[in-house]
Amino acid sequence: MIRAARVYLRVSTDEQDLARQEAIVAGARAAGFYVAAVYREKASGARPDRPELLRMVDDLQPGEVVIAEKIDRISRLPLPEAELLVATIRGKGARLAVPGIVDLSDLVADSSGVSRIVLEAVQDMLLRLALQTARDDYETRRERQREGIEIAKRAGRYTGRKPDLAHHRRIVALRDAGMSIARTAELAGCSIAQVKRVTALHRKKIAVPDKHDESIDTG
Repeated sequence: MIRAARVYLRVSTDEQDLARQEAIVAGARAAGFYVAAVYREKASGARPDRPELLRMVDDLQPGEVVIAEKIDRISRLPLPEAELLVATIRGKGARLAVPGIVDLSDLVADSSGVSRIVLEAVQDMLLRLALQTARDDYETRRERQREGIEIAKRAGRYTGRKPDLAHHRRIVALRDAGMSIARTAELAGCSIAQVKRVTALHRKKIAVPDKHDESIDTG
């Protein structure tokens, strides 16, 4: 019986490289999986609107397996949102195959009664723990970043936050796709004012190209 897998690769920023994770694809094939598709994304795991993640979930077929390097590649969302994402994957009849997550699916399938209930509870507990750990790590990193900024400000070395070019491109892509300003702000997770600023800058760049004007810091 052919085992089909969909591989999800993710890094947080454009500056990071997906090359290291590409080995997962070869590893999946070596393990006997037919790789139905590979989804490559450069976006924060704390974003629920990642296009490639949503495309993967939409593509899933019953019996398929989602493979990723670690659970935090799939999600750094708050626990309720992360559990909803996993429930959506399971609702498509698929399951996760991620290092660090003990997969008891086969044991559960072969069990019944109290044993089945216990195994399902253990599986859910381990997954919930992994998802919460991924979120906690994200929050810790953000707190350290805030502390670093405060220290730099007090020392007079803080020069401001660098513009999020990937976020700006997401806004432009949504607007180019015909989304309204309000809908774009909702999907991109930003303010309507930011959508207007980024859109205006993009139109200005098209009218008067300037290779030195990469973007603006819109906060």
